[in-house]
Amino acid sequence: MKNSIAYLLLFALLTIGVSCSKDDGGTVTPEILVVAFENPSLSFDALDDQKQINLVFSSTPIESGIVTIAYTTDNTTYGDAEDFTTTPSGASGEVVVAITAASNTASFTFNKLKNALEGTTKSVTFSISSISIPDAVSNGNTQLQVSFTETAAIAGSIAPEVGGPNEGNQVYVDLSSLSQTAADRASWELGFYSGDEFRVTLNGSIFMAAAKIDATDIDAVTAMDVETLQPQVAVGTFDPDNMAFVDGVDGGLINTAIAEISATDAENNVYLVNLGSEVGTDTPSEGSVDISDDPRGWKKIRILRSGSDYVLQYADLDDTSHTEVTIPKVAGYHFNYFSFATNNIVPVQPESDKWDMNFTVFTNEISGFGSYGYSDFIVTNSLSNVAAYQVETASTAYADFVAANVDEASFTTSQRAIGSGWRNGGGPGTLPSIKDEVFYILKDADSNIYKIRFTALVDESGVRGNPEFEFVLL
Repeated sequence: MKNSIAYLLLFALLTIGVSCSKDDGGTVTPEILVVAFENPSLSFDALDDQKQINLVFSSTPIESGIVTIAYTTDNTTYGDAEDFTTTPSGASGEVVVAITAASNTASFTFNKLKNALEGTTKSVTFSISSISIPDAVSNGNTQLQVSFTETAAIAGSIAPEVGGPNEGNQVYVDLSSLSQTAADRASWELGFYSGDEFRVTLNGSIFMAAAKIDATDIDAVTAMDVETLQPQVAVGTFDPDNMAFVDGVDGGLINTAIAEISATDAENNVYLVNLGSEVGTDTPSEGSVDISDDPRGWKKIRILRSGSDYVLQYADLDDTSHTEVTIPKVAGYHFNYFSFATNNIVPVQPESDKWDMNFTVFTNEISGFGSYGYSDFIVTNSLSNVAAYQVETASTAYADFVAANVDEASFTTSQRAIGSGWRNGGGPGTLPSIKDEVFYILKDADSNIYKIRFTALVDESGVRGNPEFEFVLL
């Protein structure tokens, strides 16, 4: 939001010539308050029934007031038995939103009551008509269109809530609906693929690793059997051979650390599993991160098949009996996730076609040195064929890039198409920063094409883990 505000203020200064100065013996010209919608559009899908519509300000209001917002409709009618209502009420044809002195937020709620019929469109367009505070003006996003269909948002800005310098969340972002879904990145260990294949992934965001053991009886395996293997089954050993113990970094399923689960039980071996590290809890210095803490320990596991379900066997290394749980495939999702902490299935990813990018800590590969942990990483939804590529501003400026500039041959469905390429990691004497010289082109699962520019890596106080970006539908 901070970049939206900066843009609004700059735009106002350029277009209406506002100034704030004091000459000797003169008076102070107060800063004009600029008010706008946070985004120019919002869209509902068939399951959404309510969205908050936010207003943004160029500065913190020094007095209270109201913003009066008018609206026009397209195939929609206001009313409890009709298509939509608002909170506060807009029954009069206007919505009145309160501005509170010293508060940086103001909003109202849009309630969708009926879906659009297939092949039709429904929308409501809101416009800022007046502001009661003296000298306040509207500029920038002075209109906002709310669409009832799954029409892609035409533009917007999003600040994924990854959790500050500990980056405790994995945040799944969907551009077309201007939405984000956060999941505690330590809330799961294993992801069970819901597609045709029987594949199981590790939680690379907490630096998990796994190695096949030459055994099929999980109860017979002991800690002594694996003690020489354990130092190798880890992330960050600087041994290129340890890539065999982590999932393939491109996001494909063929190179998972755990082999494809066979329909023949005798072909499914026991695995030694390094549960990775706890999420960090310390407050690091400015610009730094603390993403990992104490080791989370070890498990031995064996995975079988039962019809279309998975059967997971697991235990601590010296246990002579195991726990067994059946994990079904779930239609509409890439994976069904399991937590050893809760001994249960947990929600993580949204539906398979409801996200484009995942802001996460990531187990990546450093060529010649094996697996290594990265913060501030972005993976794309490669299993839904979301594709992206990088553009350098030296060739085309972000503002000048239009649909005709899109190079279809440059798109890649590797989940690392954006990766860490959008930011500088910093180093001794150098703080991390975004790369102003690059932006990205992304094609989602519905073939909507966007240009994306990252606008923040840290917040106003320099605290890491506060990314922000803006995008435009091409």
